[in-house]
Amino acid sequence: MLTDIEIAQKARMQRIAQLAKEKLGIDEEHLEPYGHYKAKISLDFVDSLANKPDGKLILVTAITPTPAGEGKTTTTVGLCDALNRIGKKTVLCIREPSLGPVFGIKGGAAGGGYAQVVPMEDINLHFTGDFSAVGLANNLLAAAIDNHIHHGNALGLDVRRITWRRVVDMNDRALREIVVSLGGPANGFPRQDGFDIVVASEVMAIFCLATSLKDLKNRLGNIVVGYTREQKPVKARELKVDGAMTVLLKDALKPNLVQTLENNPAFIHGGPFANIAHGCNSVIATQAALKLADYVVTEAGFGADLGAEKFIDIKCRKAGLRPSAVVLVATMRALKYHGGIDLKELNKENLPALEKGIANLERHVHNVRNHFGLPCVVLINHFTYDTEAEMGLLRKKMAGSQTPVVTGKHWAEGGKGAEELARTVVSIVDKVSAGCKFVYEESASLWDKMKAIATKIYGAADIAADAKVRAQIKKLQEDGYGHYPVCVAKTQYSFSADAGLRGAPSGYVVNIREVRLSAGAEFVVMICGDIMTMPGLPKVPAAEKIDLDDQGKVVGLF
Repeated sequence: MLTDIEIAQKARMQRIAQLAKEKLGIDEEHLEPYGHYKAKISLDFVDSLANKPDGKLILVTAITPTPAGEGKTTTTVGLCDALNRIGKKTVLCIREPSLGPVFGIKGGAAGGGYAQVVPMEDINLHFTGDFSAVGLANNLLAAAIDNHIHHGNALGLDVRRITWRRVVDMNDRALREIVVSLGGPANGFPRQDGFDIVVASEVMAIFCLATSLKDLKNRLGNIVVGYTREQKPVKARELKVDGAMTVLLKDALKPNLVQTLENNPAFIHGGPFANIAHGCNSVIATQAALKLADYVVTEAGFGADLGAEKFIDIKCRKAGLRPSAVVLVATMRALKYHGGIDLKELNKENLPALEKGIANLERHVHNVRNHFGLPCVVLINHFTYDTEAEMGLLRKKMAGSQTPVVTGKHWAEGGKGAEELARTVVSIVDKVSAGCKFVYEESASLWDKMKAIATKIYGAADIAADAKVRAQIKKLQEDGYGHYPVCVAKTQYSFSADAGLRGAPSGYVVNIREVRLSAGAEFVVMICGDIMTMPGLPKVPAAEKIDLDDQGKVVGLF
């Protein structure tokens, strides 16, 4: 059996200029090629699409992730290929991978098997340099803060109240908490600082929510980097680096165009984490794709409680996007894991564990249909270990949900293996009028927004916070940020903030540990449980397997 990278390396790719012209009608003059098989699309061309009608937007999300894997990106790619196979002009829109997971444990974000985007090595590694640009812009602002303090601190920043952190696109636990400016007066004033991973940077969130260069610069200028002793916020534009940050990001903001293994167009652009930030590809790429195709297939990070909720309540709310349907991805293995079975036993038929684990799927379906107001299709990503008895039990359990359940074999067969899914999605989109709903009203308080997410989506009984955090939330409300959406940072492995609670736990209390203002991204981050904004590498990181062979070919990359 071929590995993902071996399959990708055997792909027959089209020259990107040819694909852009033939599939999307984009002339070569509007492309900025990065080699033969990837390119950026000019913002002028994107702007020229404004008056064209929009296609249908399909969101792919998943049950709560497990170590057994669900295959959400693989399904997203497979569905795009399948829709094209049945004659529907379709474009893929997904996020760029972070090097942290690539070298860590999760893997990349280019799909798998015969449902991949290519060139896979480029996409999973440096790609077009977008993440580097985001990191540089973030760290330019960090450098400007310490430089301003060193040269007299005219803005009166309180060094104890600086909230802006440095970033690096790597899992590096040693950088979570550091001290900067050691070595004497020439190096500035020592203070505690720390690093986040690039995908947790507010600059990444801004990058993915901005609709133009002008909007990007305005949002960057609105970043609150810290506070004075009088609790007055200090913004990036007061440090006069918002213009330079925009310059660093001006090329990165152009959407990236690549292709699937079946030579269908794919926009891969931006990459905020969904367990920390809002977990969606860029608004610019999504909006451009909707103007160029009849259908656009996109995904939101991690499970529907995180990625899909933020996709709806943040991205759709801010950008005016409205999905027509949702595909909810699961595997029998993952459902049995949610039923309490050990990883080593997942390849064996176990109907009691499956029945117990289906509760996780049922809650996600309920949320999509009732709280997001969207029609839903359940996609079982097929494994050879799946049995007819398991599939029969699942269909029986889901019979009353008015939600179709289909099996996909796209990992093994590419778009052909997802044609049933594609036809099901088209039939729903054509027959059902989607009524996308938000989980909370914009006018609700920050506290009530968080409570609505926790009680409606997570199944919690209530939320809690200590006096300090409650005071921070109250202050943000009083300072005029109450109309912002809430972006919850919590574990992706459970509906709750406790990664050990599988299935569909309920009746617990979600504790808000920390609150962060993202004034440029225009949301308030509520950090719950033990989630960290700088992950660490596992004992045996994936980086140990990645290498070049004697012919200079990348090996070991999935």
